[in-house]
Amino acid sequence: MVLNSIEQLLEKYDNGETSLKEEQQLKAYFAQDEVAPHLESYKTMFQYFNSTQQEQYTKDVPLKPRKSYIYQWISVAAVAVLMLGIIIPSVFGGATLTEDELTSEQQMAIQQTKEVFEIIGEKFNKGQSNVAVLSIASSNFEKGAEQVNYISELSETSNKFFKSKKAKTNKNK
Repeated sequence: MVLNSIEQLLEKYDNGETSLKEEQQLKAYFAQDEVAPHLESYKTMFQYFNSTQQEQYTKDVPLKPRKSYIYQWISVAAVAVLMLGIIIPSVFGGATLTEDELTSEQQMAIQQTKEVFEIIGEKFNKGQSNVAVLSIASSNFEKGAEQVNYISELSETSNKFFKSKKAKTNKNK
């Protein structure tokens, strides 16, 4: 009789449906020396729970979190780099060359660089248009999903309606 009730309590315990009083009964049963052989695995588990229940955490818990100033220093460094980038060319008189002063190789390199940047710009614009097409497809997909939800709600409602009609006709017969 006791074994039956313990097995029922264990089943409830495994499903997470026991009360505190029922768990106390289980702890008391498994604290005994003699336990049914097929329940030995539960005995070790409940003994572990009893032993860990006595443990206490003794370290102090810091209440103030440590502040990290790394983000502030990164922003200071970024401002310093920008300032140096602006100040150094103006102080040291960043001389610019005109097209007449450039060699033919330098002019050809500049022209090739401009062409490369134009090609990159065209490809970037083409990629942007492809992304726009994807966003349109995504919004259409979302609209379709909403319509499917409406259809499933309608289906559930009609199923409920027809089931209630069948139940009424079965009662009348």
